Amino acid sequence: MPVFRIHRMKEVPRESFRWAPHVSGMANVKPKDYEAAAEVDAESEYAAWCLLRSSGQPLNVGDLLEAGSGELRICKYVGFEEARWILPELKQPEAQQPGFVPAPPSGSQAAQV
Repeated sequence: MPVFRIHRMKEVPRESFRWAPHVSGMANVKPKDYEAAAEVDAESEYAAWCLLRSSGQPLNVGDLLEAGSGELRICKYVGFEEARWILPELKQPEAQQPGFVPAPPSGSQAAQV
């Protein structure tokens, strides 16, 4: 039986998500907006939803289920839809950026020429 990891949406982003217009299709989600929670054994995301609903800790709109394969499904008013993490781009140090020429250190022979 598949195991789903639960990611609960934090309250501040949940308010924005709740009032945003529904858009079908893949949802882009930010890891900073979620907190890792428990895991649930279920045949599908809908079976997990039913199990959690009767457990006293139901899935709320905006919560995520992550399958063992890493596939994310977001709980929306109309059911579950595909989601993916949006990870922030890492900034490269200036020395590694293309076209960057470092200034010579002060007091070196290159500066005296």
